[in-house]
Amino acid sequence: MIYQQSIYCSFQFLLIAIINISLSGSGIAQNFTRLSESSPVSTQGIGEIKIGMTIAQASQAAKIKLITTDNRRSACLYYQPASRLSGINFMVTNRVISRIDITNPRITTLSGAKIGDSEERIRSLYGSQLQTRPHQYLDQGHYLIFVPRDRQDRHNRILFETDGVKVLNWRVGRLQEVSWVEGCS
Repeated sequence: MIYQQSIYCSFQFLLIAIINISLSGSGIAQNFTRLSESSPVSTQGIGEIKIGMTIAQASQAAKIKLITTDNRRSACLYYQPASRLSGINFMVTNRVISRIDITNPRITTLSGAKIGDSEERIRSLYGSQLQTRPHQYLDQGHYLIFVPRDRQDRHNRILFETDGVKVLNWRVGRLQEVSWVEGCS
């Protein structure tokens, strides 16, 4: 009896493993990831939400409703999760996500960079791929801009705003929109 249970448990484990491998190989497993504070952020986007997606595509991919509080018709609007997840704002230009602003200190880049990190830490994480520009409004502040080497990312950036000492907020997105200092304004 114990031997039969052991074989049955092994069979169940093997069956689950085969299903997981099949789903991940087909891309289906990716659709089951909900946007959260632990969603990875890269030059491509956050979690399953990618730069270039429409709001409908992003909502479906991340299994979360994205809403805007702006009622005007504009070529540039901000959306945020309708859930309690805060500190993630999606800039939409020409009907697609072009930038993601991060103000939540628990959200990190793939390299582990986050709000509150020192400029030195950001420089140590990104090395020679980091450009430094003076901040437009803070005399001692900087924009630390990660420039990816990958051809597929050549039009995207990660931009960290600092007060000259630590990261205050950051964003990821297309080269043009990520550089807009005042967002959609």
